[in-house]
Amino acid sequence: MAGFKYMSGFGNEFSSEDPRCPGSLPEGQNNPQVCPYGLYAEQLSGSAFTCPRPANKRSWLYRILPSVKHKPFTAVPCGNLTENWNEVEPDPNQLRWLPFTIPKSTEKKVDFVAGLHTVCGAGDAKSRNGIGIHVYACNTSMVDRCFNNSDGDFLIVPQQGKILITTEFGKIMVEPNEICVLQQGMRFSVDVFGETRGYILEVYGAHFELPDLGPIGANGLANPRDFLCPVAWYEDRTVATGYTVINKYQGKLFSCQQGFSPFNVVAWHGNYTPYKYNLENFMVINAVAFDHADPSIFTVLTAKSTRPGVAIADFVIFPPRWGVADRTFRPPYYHRNCMSEFMGLIKGHYEAKEEGFQPGGASLHSAMTPHGPDAECFEKNSAAELQPERVAEGTMAFMFESSFSMAVTKWGLQTCQKLDKSYYQCWESLRSHFNPNWKPSKK
Repeated sequence: MAGFKYMSGFGNEFSSEDPRCPGSLPEGQNNPQVCPYGLYAEQLSGSAFTCPRPANKRSWLYRILPSVKHKPFTAVPCGNLTENWNEVEPDPNQLRWLPFTIPKSTEKKVDFVAGLHTVCGAGDAKSRNGIGIHVYACNTSMVDRCFNNSDGDFLIVPQQGKILITTEFGKIMVEPNEICVLQQGMRFSVDVFGETRGYILEVYGAHFELPDLGPIGANGLANPRDFLCPVAWYEDRTVATGYTVINKYQGKLFSCQQGFSPFNVVAWHGNYTPYKYNLENFMVINAVAFDHADPSIFTVLTAKSTRPGVAIADFVIFPPRWGVADRTFRPPYYHRNCMSEFMGLIKGHYEAKEEGFQPGGASLHSAMTPHGPDAECFEKNSAAELQPERVAEGTMAFMFESSFSMAVTKWGLQTCQKLDKSYYQCWESLRSHFNPNWKPSKK
């Protein structure tokens, strides 16, 4: 986007200086006795010091004041943000939500943090193993407030309204059909430009990475060059009334006060950064002969577990593409899955359920809960003349898939009042086509 500069690449060793302070990066070392411009050197570690080099994540920040200069943290209300997975009894049903409500600015000012609502999740931030799925719905920018997630990484999926994210590494503008990843410990503030809504995938204990391509080869899916990292930008700003740092720690919120903006990093270098990605750049792989390929071919990012091939969470999209499979029922097949599937819709109409599943809404098909095309989709596509066709034109659906069996929060099941209790009815009119006298056609 015009007006914002980025560096290209995924997991690269980047370096950046604010052009107002040339030479602010130390030469040849990380923490000299005296840093250029009288800055403080501070390391932000996203992995253990002793991790193998391919997994070792850290950046060095050169800042006007170090982040340690603040008053003590005290607990603050969490609102609808939670890690309590036992608020209500488990619900194994297919669940679908109508578009989540965005508060009207004329009624109440709600910023990004106040607008966080946990829908479902599993695991535990203390043991660094788990997942949380949230929605954000807000209408006003954060003023003299920043957020810091000590529990894990946020993958943010805007659905309505662009967001300007100011980080310690620089500024990132993120629009619907783009995503942004803010990794553990990175402080950020969110500006909005009207009524704003989106989805968040949070993972504890792992960072997102590009999926292995195997026999696909060296290129395809989300290509590393299309990920964008901000360039250094700082403000030397004191806040006499106090700047608030909000810290998500062990599933709870805490806040502290300091007298200056945390976005005072003049220069930085390293491979532990925030980044964004435009989903339009995804290079789609699809079946070109017959059968419906598994949706794992649409994986943008994965957060791996310790079990080979099993993810804590995958971020999967269903982008516009060609459908050409012959002799094939082309929509998604009927399915029971050991994984949990949370889906959202950024725009358009999802191919397997063109009615009911709306932008800004969601669905959850839990572990081993049956799901698949509704009756209308099955009947139409079973009789369709198979020609090459564009699928999902003008649409972008996505899935957060997890090996965790996720619990839905009280807010998700009750308080939000958006649960579509008629969802099961979309399969009620499925009818038997069984013919015991069927014979194969003569060739």
